[in-house]
Amino acid sequence: MTDHVLTLDLDGVEDKADLMDACVRDLELPDRFGRNWDALADSLSDLPARPDTEGMLVVVRNWMPYAKARPEEWEIAQAVFSSAVDRAPALSVVLALGRSS
Repeated sequence: MTDHVLTLDLDGVEDKADLMDACVRDLELPDRFGRNWDALADSLSDLPARPDTEGMLVVVRNWMPYAKARPEEWEIAQAVFSSAVDRAPALSVVLALGRSS
């Protein structure tokens, strides 16, 4: 068993709806995903529970343009990532640096 790595690519994400679409696409979220902040926190917390993994690493790429365009939403998204990591110690979420414009 090894850590599983997923990349959440926020390239082109302009709002919360786009962010939720990217999460569904990149994080392989279940059909029942509700596309809201609480559902995202729950789904992220469940990721490390997959039977084939010991831990889960989510790398968030191309997040800076979204963070600049929607700072309030980005603040909530960061809180959701933090909350999920607190609830699931086998989960790590990291922000990749680069592509600041």
